Amino acid sequence: MSRIGRLPIAVPAGVTVTIDDDNLVTVKGPKGELSQKVNKDITVKQEGGHLHISRPSDDKVHRALHGLYRALIANMVTGVTAGYTKTLELVGVGYRAQAESPTKLVINIGFSHPVNVDAPEHITFETPAPTQIIVKGIDKQQVGAIAADIRDIRKPEPYHGKGIRYTGEYVRHKEGKAGKK
Repeated sequence: MSRIGRLPIAVPAGVTVTIDDDNLVTVKGPKGELSQKVNKDITVKQEGGHLHISRPSDDKVHRALHGLYRALIANMVTGVTAGYTKTLELVGVGYRAQAESPTKLVINIGFSHPVNVDAPEHITFETPAPTQIIVKGIDKQQVGAIAADIRDIRKPEPYHGKGIRYTGEYVRHKEGKAGKK
């Protein structure tokens, strides 16, 4: 039995979970609504204030799907109640970001032009400092993907450490040409 898959998912007050006949799980909460289509072999049941995920057999595919869908549904419940955030830092002289609106971000990162980033639905940007970007949303996968796209605009380089990085990310520094003798 999957150690992740067999854990029940607690459904907090204020969150409603509906399971359709074709295994479409919809979670509604104070921050929004998310839905996930679950494989037909995996069974999702709601008993009291908990969700239980089960599988029909111990096949390798069923074991993998069991833990996957349990984690996805648990992330949806967490997303509609607390939400997810990713924080990015800009390191470099003159590098700065500004949120023109909660869904529009302008980044000056050393190019000849500013880079504009538009947020998809359910994603917002905040810039508490000119060198800090906070990506917020209810979908964990979407928040991570948008943060990765912003980081890809200018990845941190190993010689001077300039670029966009996650808060707390370690960037290995290399010696330049002069260090080799």
